[in-house]
Amino acid sequence: MIEETVPEALANERIDRVVAFITGCTRSEATALIAAGGARRNGRAVKKGSERVAVDDVVLIDDDAFVDKPLPQPDSSVSVDVVYEDDDVLVVNKPAGLVVHPGSGTTAHTLVNGLLAAYPDIAGVGEDDRPGIVHRIDKGTSGLLMVARNEAARASLSDQLAHRSVERMYLAVVWGHIDSDQGIIDAPLGRDRRLATRMAVVADGRDARTGYEVVRRASEPADVTVVECRLETGRTHQIRVHMAAIGHPIVGDETYRGARDAIVFGRPALHAAVLGFEHPVTDQFLRFEVPPPPDMATLLAQLTK
Repeated sequence: MIEETVPEALANERIDRVVAFITGCTRSEATALIAAGGARRNGRAVKKGSERVAVDDVVLIDDDAFVDKPLPQPDSSVSVDVVYEDDDVLVVNKPAGLVVHPGSGTTAHTLVNGLLAAYPDIAGVGEDDRPGIVHRIDKGTSGLLMVARNEAARASLSDQLAHRSVERMYLAVVWGHIDSDQGIIDAPLGRDRRLATRMAVVADGRDARTGYEVVRRASEPADVTVVECRLETGRTHQIRVHMAAIGHPIVGDETYRGARDAIVFGRPALHAAVLGFEHPVTDQFLRFEVPPPPDMATLLAQLTK
């Protein structure tokens, strides 16, 4: 089930458009979902896609109600950089620019399509449109991602995420000099009420905690700080929103005020460098670390005091 509170940006929109926006499906798929009884507004079943929503309406969507939901197809043209594999789990190093799974207008050439070509056994593991996926990283973010190869592994990894026992450390370059050498940002996140495609710190949002530690501060070519960010929760755009909220948006992050002329970087300077979790069968704690990709490595090398 997907539950969203309607932000101001979607006020007075047709509910079929809202359903399409929230789920990333097409308008025709949203219409089919509504016809199948898969959408509710403020506790009542939606009868027509032409219904209009208001600010703070609560929309509940049953994702399983999709009719003829298209399944992702194997695509061997999508290269998958595998860091670790066994019969139960994969760890992959996702390049920046690659979407993890179909949705929000992206129907092909995702990491999932490449995984299905290389590991057809993951088909049917978890949700049909995102087989094997237990967590995501943004399109513009590079780095480590774990993938389940069977249902037992998926359940174990999902449970570890829910209990916040998975180690996830991201390397980021943010604008300005952070005063404290370390800290925790504890601020709930939800949809931005002014722009529905963004997340924001909101009083009634879902709890979110990000720990950070300064690696170094630089003044050339601009005042920036290199930080290690550790996720205690895993909300959409969490690190990007939290760093912007304390006045230090991520360099190159156009969505959250991080795109500036002093340093031109074509994506958020954010890399999932460390991933650690308990193996779902052996119970051994596995920890992986990958260096930043060439674009971010070049940026880091350019930063001087």
